[in-house]
Amino acid sequence: MTDATDVVEETVGERDGGTAWRRIADTLAEAIARGEYRPGDTLPASVALAERHGVHRHTVRQAFRHLAEQGLVTVSRGRGTQVTAPRVPYAIGRRVSMRANFGKLGLSASSRTLSAMAVEGEAETCKALGVPTGTRLWRTEGLSLADGVPMGTGTHWLSAERFPDFDRVFREAGASITAAFKVYGITDYVRLSTRLAARLANEREAELLAIAPEAAVMVSTAVDALPDLTPIHLVSSVFAGERMEMVVEPFKD
Repeated sequence: MTDATDVVEETVGERDGGTAWRRIADTLAEAIARGEYRPGDTLPASVALAERHGVHRHTVRQAFRHLAEQGLVTVSRGRGTQVTAPRVPYAIGRRVSMRANFGKLGLSASSRTLSAMAVEGEAETCKALGVPTGTRLWRTEGLSLADGVPMGTGTHWLSAERFPDFDRVFREAGASITAAFKVYGITDYVRLSTRLAARLANEREAELLAIAPEAAVMVSTAVDALPDLTPIHLVSSVFAGERMEMVVEPFKD
């Protein structure tokens, strides 16, 4: 809802010729480019910038919106306006590996286990894995980081019979699916399918990923299989939208 103050501020901004907000945006963008504000830094509050430039807060907020549209900052309630790091390209192809993806970019990848338990598989999950409904499955959660920054959290489902003691193996493998599979003699696996969707983060996801409540996240639901295309792994991942971009590559052998 727009209040009377905002209407007055907008009118004054228009009297300024509509260029004051652009000058402020350009000044901030140049400061970011020079490294005066680094990724994760919070820009001065709109009130402080308004006083500095002799304009109304609405004019500064318009400058912030422009910077956000350019992908330079993230504006969130309660956290202010923060400089956004360039999004990390995450390749999705015939073979998908978090560590390989981040490693190619010179980023140090790490993961940690959040939970692991055996559960009775629901119909949709079991169907994706090609097993009967109610099959005992491992449900494990992990958090993935690049250079120590949370990038995504994933929930993995696998057959408890096919992968005994997976809770222990997953933890000892540093929450790496690829490393865990090698313990079971699986040295290669392929991506059968990936479904992508976008939504707002829930409270737990926002806390895990260190993002603003209800920030945009990318949800990936994927099935991995043996080279003979036998499904072995279903994973639902939630990535911080402000930090990641998905790059879909042609499937190649």
